[in-house]
Amino acid sequence: MKRKHIPWLVLLSVLLVDQVTKVLVKTNMTLGESIPVISDWFIIHFTENYGMAFGMEFSGDYGKLILSLFRILAVIFIAWYLYRLVVKEAHKGLIVSVALILAGALGNIIDSAFYGLLFSDSYGQVARFLPEEGGYGSFLHGKVVDLLYFPLITGTFPSWMPLVGDQPFIFFRPVFNFADAAITSGVFLVIIFQKKFFYPQSKKHEEDEQNTENVEQGTENVEQGTES
Repeated sequence: MKRKHIPWLVLLSVLLVDQVTKVLVKTNMTLGESIPVISDWFIIHFTENYGMAFGMEFSGDYGKLILSLFRILAVIFIAWYLYRLVVKEAHKGLIVSVALILAGALGNIIDSAFYGLLFSDSYGQVARFLPEEGGYGSFLHGKVVDLLYFPLITGTFPSWMPLVGDQPFIFFRPVFNFADAAITSGVFLVIIFQKKFFYPQSKKHEEDEQNTENVEQGTENVEQGTES
């Protein structure tokens, strides 16, 4: 696949899955409702937040506006960086990783920018699309829909542990969405494969030098054998 096609494929795939799942949850579940998918460790749990990934909050009208504007600026920068990677024919894995981050950021921006205009509130009711009375918020003041919940391990901290002794714990506690998952996956891929992504030429140069040394060493051995 050509490098210039990779970002579009990743963007469209992530945004389609992210927005379809969010709209389905938003228009079929009330806020706080849960649907078990696989036993008690994979649950569709509908929640909303004004903040960042995995339900972290950045509340207040001005805080929400600042966060939304920051997201837009970040997306512009990431899009420009992704374009430069394609032009410079960077490693395809790096292009996929940055495209995942961009797609995830765009997915949550759509919620923040437009959901307040498009949907009614979800408190105690299923949200309606394009309600006659208008949406629950203004432009850039929408809430991000979260829905994926994986409480894989539940238990209680030992009594001897300071501060948290005898308190219940859940792993993994955050509720998130596919956009959050795309961002996290992209970041982890960059961290794990950074040497392969950013230094392929230096590695190739080292291999060429090693091959040259081997050839020179082999030539010296042949010459020494000839002299003896």
